[in-house]
Amino acid sequence: MALPHSFFLVSLQNNPQVCPYGLYAEQLSGSAFTCPRATNRRSWLYRILPSVCHKPFKPLEEGHLTHDWDEIEPDPNQLRWKPFEIPKAPQNKMDFVSGLHTLCGAGEPRGRNGIAVHIFVCNASMTDRCLYNSDGDFLIVPQQGKLLITTEFGKMLVEPNEICVIQQGMRFSVEVFGETRGYILEVYGAHFELPDLGPIGANGLANPRDFLVPVAWYEDRQVPGGYTVISKYQGKLFAAQQDYSPYNVVAWHGNYTPYKYHLEKFMVINAVAFDHADPSIFTVLTAKTTRAGVALADFVIFPPRWGVANNTFRPPYYHRNCMSEFMGLIKGHYEAKEEGFQPGGGSLHSMMTPHGPDADCFEKASKAKLEPERVADGTMAFMFESSLSLAVTKWGLQTSNRLDKNYYKCWEPLKSHFNPKCK
Repeated sequence: MALPHSFFLVSLQNNPQVCPYGLYAEQLSGSAFTCPRATNRRSWLYRILPSVCHKPFKPLEEGHLTHDWDEIEPDPNQLRWKPFEIPKAPQNKMDFVSGLHTLCGAGEPRGRNGIAVHIFVCNASMTDRCLYNSDGDFLIVPQQGKLLITTEFGKMLVEPNEICVIQQGMRFSVEVFGETRGYILEVYGAHFELPDLGPIGANGLANPRDFLVPVAWYEDRQVPGGYTVISKYQGKLFAAQQDYSPYNVVAWHGNYTPYKYHLEKFMVINAVAFDHADPSIFTVLTAKTTRAGVALADFVIFPPRWGVANNTFRPPYYHRNCMSEFMGLIKGHYEAKEEGFQPGGGSLHSMMTPHGPDADCFEKASKAKLEPERVADGTMAFMFESSLSLAVTKWGLQTSNRLDKNYYKCWEPLKSHFNPKCK
């Protein structure tokens, strides 16, 4: 339930001596107090009991969640994974937390600089337990099955082709409605924000008006059997018990919130004369570093659009990059590799590892009649791109048993067309 807006009319300050309705005031800070106003993030929560009321935290088994980037030797090869398997219920019930599997990453949460890419697979809802991430922000991309996410700020229904961001420190639980799968980009030490538009101007790409935040919702519920609060802290999981629901925030205000976004609302920019604009034109959100123009991580999509470039090889070009590129597929077929790259799977092209269209795509696109055409209809591919060199976990390379060891073969049929007599 939610409290009427009259709450805000009764209290004209953040932290009154006695809060209206007998509530406790609690601030959640997502930035240092002294950050400039443009980047200062905080919210005030008015709750039935403060979140400090819990038993001590104790270590919890992490399963395949890790930030140990040295557990296996590095692999510079082009990597592709078949769709990650979802456990079958009721033989193997798994909720969102127990279904977290770290695929790759770099950096270190204690130093507040780094990222991790996780896969989540689950078939059960989180019951009387919640998670919060002390290390950083989660950008969640559901691929199969919808997520009903309860947070301290309210509820969000997040379906495939939508994303949501749960920022550092925010408690949340995930309810699912069957076999569910998706991807997570975690960043340490920075928050996601909209990219600067430069000469594009004031409008374009992801517009601020299309990001949605929850409406306050609360429950005043005692849990005699114990409610489990799980903290992801320095890459490890810890659990504490309390006897009440953490979703007891009756009202809140501020600019530090969870939020969601529908990818169909992205306003696509594209080349309309010749050649390619770089894929940075498809950036939805970015987490910046202190170096201008260099991202700790970007979330990029490849949405349905028109292709109209003249005298141009229209699919993505062959490329070697000073960035690391993890790609996933929510639905459909990715234009540069229509076979092998499947929804629910992924690929990683590491720093300076060459990649590009497979042989079949190259031959077709080189001979195609260039007319205005729709590209990627019915498809949504995305990329997590980072300036860090990503290490793949043992689960990613071995234990998952989903690595496509024949990926390199998609380029083997490429042949030389060189003719020194033909200009």
